[in-house]
Amino acid sequence: MFKVPDNQVAGHQARDGKLGPLIDDSGRFYKPLQSDERGSNEVAFYTAFSSDARIPDHIRRFFPVFYGTQPLKASDGSGLHPHLILQDLTSNRLNPSLIDIKIGSRTWYPEASEDYIKKCLKKDGESTSVALGFRISGLQVYESKESGFWKPDKEQVKKFSAEDVRLVLRKFVSSNSIRDSDSDPNCSFASTVYGGSAGILAQLLELKAWFEDQTIFHFNSCSVFFMYEEESVLKGGSSGAQVKLIDFAHVVEGKGVIDHNFLGGLCSLIKFISEMLTDLDESTTEACLLDSEENHICSDN
Repeated sequence: MFKVPDNQVAGHQARDGKLGPLIDDSGRFYKPLQSDERGSNEVAFYTAFSSDARIPDHIRRFFPVFYGTQPLKASDGSGLHPHLILQDLTSNRLNPSLIDIKIGSRTWYPEASEDYIKKCLKKDGESTSVALGFRISGLQVYESKESGFWKPDKEQVKKFSAEDVRLVLRKFVSSNSIRDSDSDPNCSFASTVYGGSAGILAQLLELKAWFEDQTIFHFNSCSVFFMYEEESVLKGGSSGAQVKLIDFAHVVEGKGVIDHNFLGGLCSLIKFISEMLTDLDESTTEACLLDSEENHICSDN
């Protein structure tokens, strides 16, 4: 009944006798609770969020559906273990391209232990979190039936520089060979996936508008999760581009204060994607003008 998810790109994985999430065929995702306060914190967040009348419906769609908790046989063989039961975000998708982006220039919260804060400070400083306000935690990009997915390993992702992040966000929406380091990403799906009224940028801007006002929660160490389906685009259909928020073990009460850490990182990510779309528009316009000039010269001759 339960199996290891194929589409997990970050976090602990239920492989090689380790504790990790499981899925079933009914579209549910079973996330083992962490044994310290992080596990109870995440349950408390989902419980509070699910029943809070202050959360608008158009914002709720950015969060996985919460079905409660349940003790299940742990993937590491340690016996029964409490699990969160959540919506499996990729259950209805065929070969999805996915990217997990941890938001915020700091991933620790003031109430955390000194050791935990030190650990987070080291991770944040060694990644792009401090410099950019976000970092990539993991990704997979579908290339073709023959090539499968491009899925950099955890150690490679940890070393991403700011320029690597910019490049990966372009590769995420490109149709040419991602593995070829000499090939410049063609960004052929950018306008469909990132742009448009239902694209990723529009969804991020919708989230931004809420974070500019909401003071209910502070979303420490949470991620935005992008997904789309290249095969659908190639067949002339919708990309199915979607943004979700995930990982809430470190959420704390907002106490009437705007979550500037998350909002700042979100704005930085929006800026990256907006600039990419603008650059592509300018390149397309320039190419069209050059073509027009060349055709005019040819017609004169």
